[in-house]
Amino acid sequence: MDTVTSTELTAIKNLKQITREECIAPGTSVCGGCGGLEALRLAAKVLGTQTVFVNAAGCFTLLATFPYTPFKSSWLYTSMASAAAGAQGIRDALDVLMARGKMAPTDDVQVVVVAGDGSTYDMGLAATSGALFRGLDLLFIAHAPCPTGWLYDPERTAEYARLAVETGIFALKEAVDGAVTHTYKPRRRRPVEDYLRGQGRYRHLFEPEPDTTALGHIQRQLDEYWAAVS
Repeated sequence: MDTVTSTELTAIKNLKQITREECIAPGTSVCGGCGGLEALRLAAKVLGTQTVFVNAAGCFTLLATFPYTPFKSSWLYTSMASAAAGAQGIRDALDVLMARGKMAPTDDVQVVVVAGDGSTYDMGLAATSGALFRGLDLLFIAHAPCPTGWLYDPERTAEYARLAVETGIFALKEAVDGAVTHTYKPRRRRPVEDYLRGQGRYRHLFEPEPDTTALGHIQRQLDEYWAAVS
């Protein structure tokens, strides 16, 4: 199959529509059952090889260590708080090169930020908000189960990714030109307890006995959120 290089994105409705070509080689140094790597692998299949990923320093720093890389596309590391700023610099540089005629528009690449919650809206809030304010042309993705940090059996990675959406605790949204829309709304949301139970980081909510007050509060917050967007 030909290498995927298009910068035009097509909506993917099911797994059969995803190319079988791999844009990330197997055998990386990340943890077994890493949800982030699977999310990145699928994203790379859709985005193609004409892409530069900008990653905030973290566990993914181990993915590509000079001079070795599993990527067919480009990969850039930044400090933990600077992923969006790094992407901004790349996007600006590409735009300047094309404006000066030093790079053909067909050679343009997608700029994609890969970052977690801290690098996005905790310590990275200033860089993220700055990129949003400028209306830069880049993609920003962030949420994947982590068996090492969340303390669960790695074989349950896909299950917890699905539960995050089906319980409504992680809403699937996209923001395009300032307009935010929900790309998926669970018809029958599963109890949030299904997502929280079994993860070591939430053990305090269930041991020695279930904290019904806290669990009820979390569930009510989710119910109120989804009632407002339904």
